[in-house]
Amino acid sequence: MPAVFPPAAPCSARARLGGLVLAAILDALLADPARHHPVAGFGGVAARVEATSYRDSRLAGTLHTALLVAAVTLPAAVTDRRLARRLTHPSAVPLLLATAGLGWVVLGGTSLRRAGRRIGTALADGDLAGARTLLPTLCGRDPANLDESALARGAIESIAENTCDAVVAPLWWGAVAGLPGLAAYRAVNTLDAMIGHHSPRYERFGYCAARLDDLANLIPARIGAFAACVCAPLVGGNPVDAYWVLRRDGRSHPSPNAGPVEAAFAGALGLRLGGELRYPYRVEHRPQLGFGRAPTGTDIAAAARLSAATGAVSLAVTVLAAAAASTLRALVTSRPLRRPRQPRRPRHTQQVPQAQHGRG
Repeated sequence: MPAVFPPAAPCSARARLGGLVLAAILDALLADPARHHPVAGFGGVAARVEATSYRDSRLAGTLHTALLVAAVTLPAAVTDRRLARRLTHPSAVPLLLATAGLGWVVLGGTSLRRAGRRIGTALADGDLAGARTLLPTLCGRDPANLDESALARGAIESIAENTCDAVVAPLWWGAVAGLPGLAAYRAVNTLDAMIGHHSPRYERFGYCAARLDDLANLIPARIGAFAACVCAPLVGGNPVDAYWVLRRDGRSHPSPNAGPVEAAFAGALGLRLGGELRYPYRVEHRPQLGFGRAPTGTDIAAAARLSAATGAVSLAVTVLAAAAASTLRALVTSRPLRRPRQPRRPRHTQQVPQAQHGRG
């Protein structure tokens, strides 16, 4: 008789999803560690490796990126495989805790919002010098000659883009690939921040890291953009307006992933983003995103609230989608339980008695 109910989702999948939820709670409560952050340690190691591996070529940059990503992904994959070998509930607890711990290290939404709010507070107090000093904690722009609107725009655009990098994408890759997904994504994203620039030094050397980061954020950026549209009413915006700006302006941005998220934030907040960007190594002129007014310091707090809401909605969507996929995979790969087939009994034939031959 076939089974009436499908088998439950694997215990390891539930442990990973539970670990991601716990990691998001830990990030909200504790934020990033102030000292000895593992991601900062990885960046230090990457800088030392770069001192010997740097060549002005794409091949050297590809080998540099592959070596550093593999150095953190392979141990994470081995750990994930060992912890998920059994599917019983007691053995799932270590996997849940490991996912929560690594997820807390990889996530950075709370620290992102705090850094943005500090810039907003400085601008509200009229402290342009303080805001200029704080801006490099969010982005790599040259703040020397930026006024209040340009500083606010830089902070809001960085909050929008890093909502994907620090929240949505880690959750996505943690749900899709577990511990190795978390480790690999953070390594790729960190290397992109370090060497994925259009500067003379890294134009060729950082090409691989930049392209890998674009690929890794392709789906998470769309999830974050749509989540920002849904959350627009929480900051006084209209979801329809946010979606309209996303569709109209998202593709005009030079970054295939930052564009949709920044456009959605611009539409949700009723602001006009984009324009001139000054970096230490060059000046960029980007198309405008949105049809609203120019941002001010008071808009940064609203952007931080929108970032928090976007992260929460993205977490819910990711967990539900991963749980549904796990259940469907278990349903498809399972075999119906049937009674073992009974062996057929041989047909009985009539036995003909043999004649007994005696001596006459």
